[in-house]
Amino acid sequence: MEEKKLFLPIGRNLSYSFPNHPFSYERVEKTFEILESKKILERKNIIMEKIEILPEDILYFFHEKEHINFVKKMSEEGEGYLDFGDTPVYKGVFEDALAVVSASLIATEKVWKNEAECAFNIIGGLHHAFKNRSAGFCVFNDVCVVISYLLEKFKVKRILYVDIDAHHGDGVFYSFYSNPKVWIADIHQINIFPGTGFEWETGEGEAEGTKLNILVDAGAGDKELLKGMKKIVEFGEMAKPEIILMQVGADGIRGDPLTQLKYSLEGHLKAVKIIYQLAKNLCNGKFVAFGGGGYNINNVSNAWTNLIDFLSSQQSDGSP
Repeated sequence: MEEKKLFLPIGRNLSYSFPNHPFSYERVEKTFEILESKKILERKNIIMEKIEILPEDILYFFHEKEHINFVKKMSEEGEGYLDFGDTPVYKGVFEDALAVVSASLIATEKVWKNEAECAFNIIGGLHHAFKNRSAGFCVFNDVCVVISYLLEKFKVKRILYVDIDAHHGDGVFYSFYSNPKVWIADIHQINIFPGTGFEWETGEGEAEGTKLNILVDAGAGDKELLKGMKKIVEFGEMAKPEIILMQVGADGIRGDPLTQLKYSLEGHLKAVKIIYQLAKNLCNGKFVAFGGGGYNINNVSNAWTNLIDFLSSQQSDGSP
């Protein structure tokens, strides 16, 4: 176990990218350039494994058949959009999107079965897709497939999902809004895409109180982020999860072209450390991270590098 700390899936999941688009492969290229220059990937406690694409049946844990078939058809044609203009089609997008879901599922299973202490799918956290539609650069929702898989296959009783992407993770939040087993905390910028995620939305029915939205204004920085993380820790302690999933979107870092937040790289990493420590305290360290957004190449590549550096080190001090 000492030698198997961080599982880092690579392979076709890293090819999920759109041409001439903010969600570009450059983010991955730059990240690996930095990781290699710092020799971080040479650490023995990183399991960097090329994953195989799983059968498309895994998509049925969450997505509807009509949507899966629609994406497959559009992928074969290779042109058009999967939504109203944010998520373009290219030949092979179906397979690339399936690879992302596969990587997230394999990574989570590694952690759940104690084959790795934690995991990070760099190209994951596609939190805008719903059961029946793509949205906001997200073809399929790997997080929702993972959550559904944990609930159905492993009968997990409590899951905590934390999302620090600047955009509200609407696809995850509303898909499990009435499920009391799924606790969701989402801190995001107000009045940007998708325009959802209000403080009064706390779950419904038996799930009342299991959902938390924290809204921050344009211009918010580390102070507001870390104040929000303190609330999330208190919320997480009530959740008593068996595993923690975290979408670590870097688009809240100062200088992102699609948001107006001003987190620092250090503040972003501190937020991740806090939730990692929460996993240590509450669920034997079972922690899975998903890369999420981030459209300033330098910001996102450095944020991902920082995260891999931390998760593959012996550091665990992230108390708020």
